[in-house]
Amino acid sequence: MAQQIQYTEFGEPEVMHLVDVPQPTAGDGEVVVAVRAAGVNPLDSKLRSGARASGEITTPRVPGGDAAGEVVEVGAGVAGWAVGDRVVVQNARGAYATHTVATPQQLHALPDAVTFEQGAAMGIPASTAYQGLVELELRAGETLLIHAGSGAVGQAAIQLGVLQGATVIATGSEANHDRIRALGATPVAYGPGLLDRVREAAPGGVDVIYDCVGTEESMAVSAQLVADPHRIGTIVWSPAAAALGVQGWMGGKPEPLSERTIQLRHEAYPVVLGRMASGSFEVEVAKVLPLAEAAEAQRLNVANAVRGKILLVP
Repeated sequence: MAQQIQYTEFGEPEVMHLVDVPQPTAGDGEVVVAVRAAGVNPLDSKLRSGARASGEITTPRVPGGDAAGEVVEVGAGVAGWAVGDRVVVQNARGAYATHTVATPQQLHALPDAVTFEQGAAMGIPASTAYQGLVELELRAGETLLIHAGSGAVGQAAIQLGVLQGATVIATGSEANHDRIRALGATPVAYGPGLLDRVREAAPGGVDVIYDCVGTEESMAVSAQLVADPHRIGTIVWSPAAAALGVQGWMGGKPEPLSERTIQLRHEAYPVVLGRMASGSFEVEVAKVLPLAEAAEAQRLNVANAVRGKILLVP
């Protein structure tokens, strides 16, 4: 038998339940992955609550898109993957489980130097940050401002920006300034006077802005720092962002992701996993909980009760 977290109605975290199910088998062109760790992301809660439209629930749903584990079965027609391979699963069909079925296109090799927990933690945050910086056309020698630099996406964007040769400034609460510095960015506090503090930190000006908070403050400051809206991007859409006409992706814009955006997020996995294996990129894991505590994991995630990634381990 296998286990998975399921919900059959939209609602609070309590609608999720741990259930026993038959262990899945691999169909043609599929593999079965034994999940060793699953990442908890804000998107999981939005889908479970109904805040993100996903259609009527007609069969039990299993949350979670980020997983890392081992291949335990390979279906007919699958080449390049074998039982025992360590993998990261992108866009998993339910990561909150002991086993998940995936296609080869969803799999990325997990280097031996990267743990299952690290692999499960990097997915959505790192791929989102990578894609955003590419679409914002960040170049070496430029100055990048990240709003909310201590969050999972913000931390990934800081590191990718530094690796690309940019000067990085990141906003955040003072309690998180040491973490922002440790990643290679100059921290700037939120609140009144933010524009002046950013200008002081970047006397030569700001070239690119990556917004992970979506507040009126962040958008107002962004508009005064960068004239070209194409070089401002957000993952948290708001009326202020819409008024500026900036780039937005997924939760940062009502429209579906473009084919290019999807491809860039796929491209990010081997790039970031390689960086992790070499020690030049890291993910901050805040809390690891057993699969049965999925509701608590989502509560903590929504409340921003901890800094860094929350993981579930079967």
